[in-house]
Amino acid sequence: MSWDNVKGKWKQATGSAKAQWGKLTDDELQQVDGEREKLVGKVQEKYGLAKEDAEKQVDEWAAKV
Repeated sequence: MSWDNVKGKWKQATGSAKAQWGKLTDDELQQVDGEREKLVGKVQEKYGLAKEDAEKQVDEWAAKV
């Protein structure tokens, strides 16, 4: 799914994001509000990943949503 579609359906996508990244809280996902860069930042922060690795995970997840 394109990121525009993910953003438009963010409320539905949060369940899938929670399953993918269990360390992210509901509040954090609400703060992301469908913004790719915010999600990348949260994933990077919670999992101690390099930005490139977090971006790759987010993009792979978005392609499957």
